[in-house]
Formats: sequence, C-alpha cells, structure tokens
Amino acid sequence: MMLWPLLLGCLVLAGGIARAMAAVGPLDQPDARKLHTLPVPRGGGLGIVVAFLLGMETLSANGMVDVGYFRGVMLAAALLAGVGWLDDLRNLSFWSKLVAQAVAAGIAVASGLVLPLGGGAVTLGWLMLVTTAVNLIDGMNGLAGLVVLVAAGCVAGLVAPGWASLAGALLAAGVAGFLPFNFPRARVFLGDVGSQFCGFMLGVIGVAAAGQGDLTLMPLLLSAVLWDVGFTLARRALAGDNLAQAHRGHLYQLAQRAGMDARLVALMHAGFAALGGWVAWRGLAGQPGWLLLPIGAQVGWTLWVLQRARRASIGPW
Repeated sequence: MMLWPLLLGCLVLAGGIARAMAAVGPLDQPDARKLHTLPVPRGGGLGIVVAFLLGMETLSANGMVDVGYFRGVMLAAALLAGVGWLDDLRNLSFWSKLVAQAVAAGIAVASGLVLPLGGGAVTLGWLMLVTTAVNLIDGMNGLAGLVVLVAAGCVAGLVAPGWASLAGALLAAGVAGFLPFNFPRARVFLGDVGSQFCGFMLGVIGVAAAGQGDLTLMPLLLSAVLWDVGFTLARRALAGDNLAQAHRGHLYQLAQRAGMDARLVALMHAGFAALGGWVAWRGLAGQPGWLLLPIGAQVGWTLWVLQRARRASIGPW
C-alpha cells in the first residue's frame, strides 16, 4: 500500500470536516481572558480525530500496523476525543477533563505502551503532562496546530519506519488539513476535541519513538510547550493562585498582551519545535551541550517576554 494517497485523503477529510464545523460547530463565546471579540465556532479538531483514526484503521487492514498496544491506544484516544467533544458542547470542569486524561492514559499503559525507562507510572504521567500542555497552549490562532504539525512531521521524517513514524505522518496530515481554517485567521477553533486528542497522540508517539531508541525526540520537539506550562504553573503555585482556574498568564499570552503580534507568537513556537527537530536531526541529542540549546532558547524567550511585559505595564498576569 502506498502511504501518500492515504495522507492526502486524511488531509482532505480533516479539512472538509473543519470547514463543516466552521459552519455548524458550537460557538466559543468571547470573554475577558480570550483573544477573540466575536463568537467563533469550535470543534474543528474533530476532523483530525476522524482522519487519524480512519487512517490508522486503513493501515491496520493492510498489515502495516501490528504493535500489541495499537487497539488499546486507539480506544483511549477515541475516549479522550469524546470527552473533549462534550467539553466543547458543555464546558466540562477542569477535574472532569483531568480524570478523563488519567483514564485514557491508564488504558494505553495497560495495553502495553510503556516507556523503556521509568515504567507504567512514569508513562502515565508523561501522557497526562503532554495532553494537558497542548490543551493549555490552545489559546491562540494556529499556535497548537503549528506546534503539532511540526512535531508530528519531524517524528515522521526522523524516526525509523514503524508505528511512531506512521502515526506522526497521519497526525501531521490531519493537522495540515485543519490549519488553513485556523491560521492566520480563525474560521474555526481546534476545540478540546482536537487539542486533547493531539496532545495525547503526541505523548503516545513520543513513547513509541522512545521504544525505538529516540528517547529525547519528543521532549526536544515540545520543549517550548513544556517550558511554558511548567513555568506558568510554578509561578502561579508560588503566588498561591488556583491552578485549576482559567487565566491569561501563560508566556505566549503575556507576549501578545505586551504587544507582540499573535501570528508571530504562533510562528515563534513552531520555530522552537523546529529547533528541537534540528538538534535531533543533526544527531546532537546525545551531547549534553547541544541539549542546552533548546533550554537556552526558552530562558531567553522568557526573559524577553517578561521585560516586554514590564515595559508595557500590562497589570496582573
């Protein structure tokens, strides 16, 4: 079976569903913590979910997917996407989504998806971390989509042929079909159905890549996302803020509030993901000095954003 026709089909299908959701999707109403000022449909990520799951089933039917954890992972991903869709319709609580992430991660681990270092508990924590992180950065047109596109595309191109590279290619194709409807202008939002699914699948693909020897690839690709979420949670915890409460205190939000064009912020994060991919591509991930490059980029970005925010006097964040 040739892979390219399948990828093209996933791209077209995801784009078609995104276009339909732009017309009939549940509306995301503007409020004080959001960037948009008019209602925008959400749930466009449903197309990514459908395209990916159908694509994986097609690969399975043609004997190209045979790993033992395949069925469990697909069940977990579909379950999490379903909860995300309910959240797009009814705005579920933070804790409801956290429980759903834990259940999905538990199903995947029970199916045999385990990191080569750390075991099941560490794998479960990793899957929940990446799912939450991608969900939290989905607050700006194109940001989450571009990061997922670059990360999944790098896995498809850099990892040896196998489950991880195939899944990365399918995920990248689905996101590529969705993005024209979300960036640079949003006709539809990714929604929780898309952001939670994409985050979970990136976590899964990262575990699969680690099983093939690429232990640092996904952390490198998601270094900016993980840094932003970790920095923000640590800052809010030290300030005594409610970590479950919605806010506008992420670094990417702070940069936009301080005057940086939102499109440039999204492209910056795509660039950070590409930087991680470059380090992996050059075979430098095994050299501690080069691993400091993505970390140094985040430290520099953080200091620049904080300085810009102070000059702009944006107030509490």
